Amino acid sequence: MPRIHILGASGSGTTTLGGALGTLLGIPHRDSDAFYWLPTDPPFQTPRPLVERQALLLDQLKPGASWILSGSAIKWAKPLEPLYDLIVYLRLDPVHRMERLRKRELSRYGERISPGGDMAATSAAFFRWAAAYDTAGVEQRSRIAHEAWLASQTAPILRLDSSKPVKHLAAAVQAAIR
Repeated sequence: MPRIHILGASGSGTTTLGGALGTLLGIPHRDSDAFYWLPTDPPFQTPRPLVERQALLLDQLKPGASWILSGSAIKWAKPLEPLYDLIVYLRLDPVHRMERLRKRELSRYGERISPGGDMAATSAAFFRWAAAYDTAGVEQRSRIAHEAWLASQTAPILRLDSSKPVKHLAAAVQAAIR
């Protein structure tokens, strides 16, 4: 009955691996963004209130069930921390990660993120934030914040290079939960 948390920088592949593992293992996969953000257009503008976010999290990720949570939730998903059977930390070269992120955002939003688009300013700010992952402090989602959080956890930690194919990453996770 695995309960797995997959985290890493934005664009490192946490959601992709979580979805693939969910399908492979036949267990629910949820991404932290679905809990953290209220649905808006443009998306990712309004955080859900903390109490509401945690209630939704605990409603969908039950202590006695198997599940996968992808994304970074280290500052607000504390009620789940004792439940993790495995924590997977994905790392990816920053240049490759930002290329992957730009392709993803262009695929999702197209011209909306181009200069003059209704999401151009928001998108530019997002890319600046995401690019700072490897150099920022604990004030934001960053390598140093993730490393500090990982050091405080009791569940086994599997560190993976997400430049590898998803099927190889999924196989490594499967081996770790056996």
